[in-house]
Amino acid sequence: MATNWTTKQNKKFEEAIVMYDKDNNGEKWHNIARYVGGKSVEEVRRHYDLLIKDITQIENDQVPLPNYRTTSDQTNARGYANEQRLLKNLKLQ
Repeated sequence: MATNWTTKQNKKFEEAIVMYDKDNNGEKWHNIARYVGGKSVEEVRRHYDLLIKDITQIENDQVPLPNYRTTSDQTNARGYANEQRLLKNLKLQ
C-alpha cells in the first residue's frame, strides 16, 4: 500500500538518511520515522526500498534522468551536490 509523501517529508527523509546513516543501535528506522513525522517505520523502510530501486534503475540507464528546474534561490550546483551526497550515503549501506 503506497502512502503519499509531501515535499517536506521527502526532504526530511533525505536529511534523516544522512543523519542516521551510522546508527547501529537498531533504532535507525525508528529514528528516521520520528524525524520525518507522520510515517511509520514500515512506511519509511518501504520508501527507502523504492528509492534504492529508483536509483538502481537510473544508474543502469533504465529511466532518463529528470530535468530539474531551478528557482531563483536554488542553483544547479547546490542541487547536484545534495543529490550526489545522498547517493553516496545510500551506496555505503
